[in-house]
Amino acid sequence: MDGQIFGAAGAGLLAGGALVVGAVIAWFVRVPGHVVAGVMAFGSGVLISALAFDLVQEAEESGGFLPTMAGFLSGAIVYVGLNLLLDWRDARNRRGSGESPGTGTGIAVGALLDGVPETAVLGLSMAAGSGLSIPVLAAVIISNLPEGLASTAELKKSGRPARFVFSLWIGIAVACALSSLAGYLLLDGAPVEATSFVTAVAAGAILAMICDTMIPEAFRDTKAFTGLLAVLGFFASFAIHAVS
Repeated sequence: MDGQIFGAAGAGLLAGGALVVGAVIAWFVRVPGHVVAGVMAFGSGVLISALAFDLVQEAEESGGFLPTMAGFLSGAIVYVGLNLLLDWRDARNRRGSGESPGTGTGIAVGALLDGVPETAVLGLSMAAGSGLSIPVLAAVIISNLPEGLASTAELKKSGRPARFVFSLWIGIAVACALSSLAGYLLLDGAPVEATSFVTAVAAGAILAMICDTMIPEAFRDTKAFTGLLAVLGFFASFAIHAVS
């Protein structure tokens, strides 16, 4: 039990730590925008494969079609609703958007909105008894890296000090660890229908996030290569799923 708890928290911290790694790279190295966009496009394909085969499919097989589809649609609706609310309050700063980075609160809220469902599923997969999902963990790490890169580059350009920037990302990495831990603790021993529903909620939110932020922003720089990079990411993630 204790090992599972530490494993869930560690997986979330590792996934959130990719944001910090991206921030460190962007602070000391000028990474071309098309490289960041390429990683984002590749990460989109990785996430799509992971949520299809390691989240939605497994949720449906264990908990049934109705709980899974209800959760999947609910996750997308909640994510889009929160985005509309943040846009209405002008408090959302998207990864690599090229917009003014604005306040630290806006950056943090946007990153948390993306990161919470991504890392919660790590703990959920352990609560479901299937162990840590390596394809999902790899997908979240790959998707978080360009967020740390792009957002930190914008924050640095706006004159934010290093202490502020790194405190922000470390705090979000800790929040990701807590999100994964909560996903495990809240559903450990819960009925399979409940686990399937909540897992599908996270999957629906992730797919909505991919369509809302990652693919459109990657397309601005990678253009016609966006689809190919996403397919390569899907291929890589499915290969990990197949061998694991």
